[in-house]
Amino acid sequence: MEEHARVEVADQVMVVTLDRPQKLNAFTGPMGKALSAAYAQADADDEVRSVIVTGAGRAFCAGADFEPSGGETFAAPRDEAFTASPIDPPAWKVRKPVIAAINGHAIGIGLTLAMQCDLRIAAEDARLGFVHVRRGVIPDAHSHWTVPRAIGFARAAELLLTGRTFTGAQAAELGLVNRALPAGDVLDGAREVARDIAVNTAPLSVALSKRLLWSSAAADPDEAERLETEFHRHVMGKADAREGVLAWLEQREPRWSLSPTDDWPDGL
Repeated sequence: MEEHARVEVADQVMVVTLDRPQKLNAFTGPMGKALSAAYAQADADDEVRSVIVTGAGRAFCAGADFEPSGGETFAAPRDEAFTASPIDPPAWKVRKPVIAAINGHAIGIGLTLAMQCDLRIAAEDARLGFVHVRRGVIPDAHSHWTVPRAIGFARAAELLLTGRTFTGAQAAELGLVNRALPAGDVLDGAREVARDIAVNTAPLSVALSKRLLWSSAAADPDEAERLETEFHRHVMGKADAREGVLAWLEQREPRWSLSPTDDWPDGL
């Protein structure tokens, strides 16, 4: 898998680098498996507090690899297990914040995979696009769910149904990415956010809040309130609820002790 993605962990931050720069990190089956394995590793490792996904070289991911299949790239699947979302678990199921550092072009599945992340920072001049309908297929990786959640139905319909491309700066204006920066600053910007999360936020609290955020579209206000109350009861009175207040009062970095793996609510 190393030739398709590299994984490095330092200072409680995992950086997953899509690593086919000579092909603009065009997506392959092995790349999908490598990204899936990295997400599973991050979810299970309490030493990982946040995850960054980025691309080697000048692109994030230029879409599906059209070589060597050419016109047969999107041939009818022979395997009944075929899925339009080849990443398992997807980023939103990882119990740590996942940040897409879109350092360059993110086209097709390159962009739909970034939309599975919690936060996105893009290069201002990167070219982005859900171009699937211009290639005779349809947007993938849960994008008909993730994109409307991010920018609303009308804007999502425009981008998904036209397949037009746009810049990272325009993506920020649309609300598709959280911010746009010069290309050389994207990874550092993502590291700054990831490190802030790793130091200053309680791991279990973040994991529970993330789970609520991603499930909120299917919940009415009463259900959201029920879950918030349930999760509050799970964390209140525990060590981190005390430590967060004391660390703020004493003006020091917090020392968190609860973990998403060991202290996760039963049945969730």
